[in-house]
Amino acid sequence: MKGIFMHIDTLILGAYENNSYVVRKDSQAKDCLIIDTGLDAGPLTSFLQSNDLNPVAIVLTHGHADHIAGVGPLREMFPEIKVCIHKADAGMLSDSASNLSMLSGVSIVTGDAEVVIEGEGPIEYAGIKLQVIHTPGHTPGGICLYNEEEKILFSGDTLFCGSIGRTDFGGYDEQKCFEQLINNIKTKLVILPEDTKVLSGHGPATTIRNEKKHNPYL
Repeated sequence: MKGIFMHIDTLILGAYENNSYVVRKDSQAKDCLIIDTGLDAGPLTSFLQSNDLNPVAIVLTHGHADHIAGVGPLREMFPEIKVCIHKADAGMLSDSASNLSMLSGVSIVTGDAEVVIEGEGPIEYAGIKLQVIHTPGHTPGGICLYNEEEKILFSGDTLFCGSIGRTDFGGYDEQKCFEQLINNIKTKLVILPEDTKVLSGHGPATTIRNEKKHNPYL
């Protein structure tokens, strides 16, 4: 998918069919930003190599295993890459219980992030400007990333086409997390321009307009 300026390649990775986004400021750029990885990063690393791309950073929308498992292989291939995650999920990178990898019988740990996002505000990597929007509920440190110029929202597992992120994980108050997630979506996401394109962590793209009209949770 090519925007007015940004060029976005979407790779569907692993058993959970995670959307991993390779974002460049334009189609000619070699530096890129990666948003999330899947359980199987092989197709992602192959894509980067075959297109001679240089990922300068990985921004993780949250700390669940199916979004962070590719960090290790990417670090091995690109030693200078910076991993970014919100501070409330930072500990999940080195805790296989909280990142849920232990549920599948595999321990996934990645080591600490180079950049810990403290709250909300602008970030910029590979010439791409994004606004961090903190949307806890699915996880305590869940974030969305918004590009105002092109009206694109990377929503992670906060908001999907016709659905929202799960809040029924062990160790958390399900009802409290559900209410928190819904409140964040309503106060921080659906207030964005209706023609904003929403690129989520799983499933097809949608728009804010479509979700306001048809999402049963909203």
